[in-house]
Amino acid sequence: MDLIRPDHSLYDVLRRPALPQYDDIRPAAIARCSSTEDVIEALSYARSTDLSLTPRGGGHCFAGRSSTTGLMLDLSPLSTISVEPTGLATIGAGARLSSVYRGLHEYGLTIPAGCGPTVGIAGLTLGGGLGLLGRRYGLTCDRLVAATVVLADGNVVTCDAEREDDLFWALRGAGGGQFGVVTSLVFAAVPSPAATRFKLTWPRIHAAEVIAVWQSWAPDAPDDLTASLTVNADQVQVFGATLTAFDPGPLAALAPEIDLRADLTWPALKASLSEGEPDNRIIHSKSEFFRSPLPSDAVAQLLNAGCELNFTPMGGAYNRIPVDATAFAHRRERFLLEHAGPDRNAVRRSWSIAHAYASGAVYPNFPDPDLTDWPTAYHGPNYPRLRDLKVKYDPGNVFSFPQSLGGSR
Repeated sequence: MDLIRPDHSLYDVLRRPALPQYDDIRPAAIARCSSTEDVIEALSYARSTDLSLTPRGGGHCFAGRSSTTGLMLDLSPLSTISVEPTGLATIGAGARLSSVYRGLHEYGLTIPAGCGPTVGIAGLTLGGGLGLLGRRYGLTCDRLVAATVVLADGNVVTCDAEREDDLFWALRGAGGGQFGVVTSLVFAAVPSPAATRFKLTWPRIHAAEVIAVWQSWAPDAPDDLTASLTVNADQVQVFGATLTAFDPGPLAALAPEIDLRADLTWPALKASLSEGEPDNRIIHSKSEFFRSPLPSDAVAQLLNAGCELNFTPMGGAYNRIPVDATAFAHRRERFLLEHAGPDRNAVRRSWSIAHAYASGAVYPNFPDPDLTDWPTAYHGPNYPRLRDLKVKYDPGNVFSFPQSLGGSR
């Protein structure tokens, strides 16, 4: 373990999270962990110095949970990727998505996961993991078959369907950093496809009619097609990927401007969706799942609320898994709506308009500090079992933060 203190030349580089609104949170020290043994040593150091500790993979947490004034565990050196002839892929907990896609593609494989190139694989997986292949293959955590975890007492366990199966259940969707420090993950990889990336664009004046058509079409589209929707101050855009010939369905009648890139490798397609994406925006976010379409009057109010709207379709393989099969409880939703922007009040105003029509469920990877009944929102009927497992695996509540299963330290 390399211990990086505030006077070290690497300190400022390593402490900065991906989201700049948490840039002022300064850890007492940073433990760079290159192995499971380093994580054990870091936990021991935290106990001996009475420092709270926080693991960090990618640092993208909307609630700033991957930042701390205590000991930050930098897991980025744990980034190796190996593949067995059976198609099982072992990935270090510090790997970022861009390197995961490139590394697996060398073997003709991939996993269903998100688009952000610097997002960490561990945090994404532990909170569920939505992505362009999700309607075909399920959540990222649905492809997880094993994980290595350092528990609060320093013991190391490997969990899967047969060993520590209750912990394995909890790791698939409860949210990151709740039960221990995950150092590696094993996935049942899927074929890395050639695919078509599409973008359909309209002037913003057409946003209401595009949203209406999208709500009745995208969640029920064939599994091989994922079409997300975003509305900003200038335009409305439906974008995504298809593994077959692209068919815009009822959206074609709305005469969009169409941009297609066919026969892209999966890493290239993923990279094309993050082209020109800024790194330094301060973005506030609130979101909820929906089981029914938003009515037209609510959509009209949302379009006047002053923030960006991002719709993600569910359905497909996401919804074919029982609610209690994994910790991720949100298996009956049609879509996710995120309200995002630099103005926190506008985001809250937009969320409050849509909230009356939402299911009340919240994606664990989009944590919301404003939530009051967060156990129900994040975990639904799976909360009682998760609470009991927290007591079993972390009785001292070492891994705690606001809205964590054990509460705050």
